[in-house]
Amino acid sequence: MLYREAGQFKSSYVADMAIFPLRQDRIGIAVILALAVLAPQVLSSFAVSSLMIPVLIFALAAIGLNILTGYTGLVSLGTGAFMGIGAFTTYKLTTFFPAANIVALMLVSGLVAAAVGVVFGLPSLRIKGFYLAVATLAAQFFLSWCFIRVPWLYNYNVSAAIEVPTRAVLSFPITGPNASPTVRYYVVLGIVVALTWLASNLVHGRIGRMWMAVRDMDIAAELIGIRLYRTKLLAFAVSSFYCGVAGALMVFLWLGNAESESFSINQSFLVLFMVIIGGLGSLIGSFFGAALIWGLPIVLRATPEALGLPIHSATVEHLQFMILGALIIFFLIVEPNGLARLWQVGKQKLRVWPYPY
Repeated sequence: MLYREAGQFKSSYVADMAIFPLRQDRIGIAVILALAVLAPQVLSSFAVSSLMIPVLIFALAAIGLNILTGYTGLVSLGTGAFMGIGAFTTYKLTTFFPAANIVALMLVSGLVAAAVGVVFGLPSLRIKGFYLAVATLAAQFFLSWCFIRVPWLYNYNVSAAIEVPTRAVLSFPITGPNASPTVRYYVVLGIVVALTWLASNLVHGRIGRMWMAVRDMDIAAELIGIRLYRTKLLAFAVSSFYCGVAGALMVFLWLGNAESESFSINQSFLVLFMVIIGGLGSLIGSFFGAALIWGLPIVLRATPEALGLPIHSATVEHLQFMILGALIIFFLIVEPNGLARLWQVGKQKLRVWPYPY
């Protein structure tokens, strides 16, 4: 193996491609996974259902958008629509294949969302920046219109709504009213961990380097032999796959039912804010952004109640928008790389403590 030495530090291609090159990172990830597994044993069912599950689902959607925007540099405002494709596709597959494994159907729905993402990613071959954002916004509106106007997609008896049937895996109900929050949480946790591991391998490998080359300077990337068309469409496909699976998880393992409004433009902006605050081009930043934005209204509601101060729900909503807007402006100006960069700086300071220089 070829490597170069600089004092006590050694580097190689294998080390550069390692997902967790430092032992402290590996220990930290192991501790975080252990805490995630033990969380349902400590938290209440309400906390698991209203906090832990949605944070994991939105983190998965943020990873999908981060692959496209953070790693490839392609702006998208259609995340909510691709989440809707995953949800509606899973619903239709459950009606066609009632005996099939529901987890497998959700993954297949991600593939359908990937195919649709490739179709709507075709404009990225000719346009970029603001014009690409407008094109993906048009995709959001078109797909939202389909969710409402195409009766084949939803339940015929309930207008534009998804009713989640009861499905079991290994004799444990994981969807429907009989599924416990703990079981649903573990299923979501397993899927999110597996797909995060897959995304980490992608962005640290050859495909990830091609995405980042296109993001940094697409003309230079093309000159060194990277096929822009194939690379951009692959980014749209992978991003849409993650968003589609996240949408299926949101409806079938969290909400229990949903309407087309659940996948509106507001959902797209919510996931985009998670990526901005968490950190562009960072997988762990997707988790930070999801935890902060989803946990913010819960904290705003719980703090006045704990202090004995009555507060109206409308006031909490206004405060949420004000704080969220202030955070976005703060991170765009002060720290464009988001919470992930602050996390990285903090780790570095702890690693060299008590010798800061």
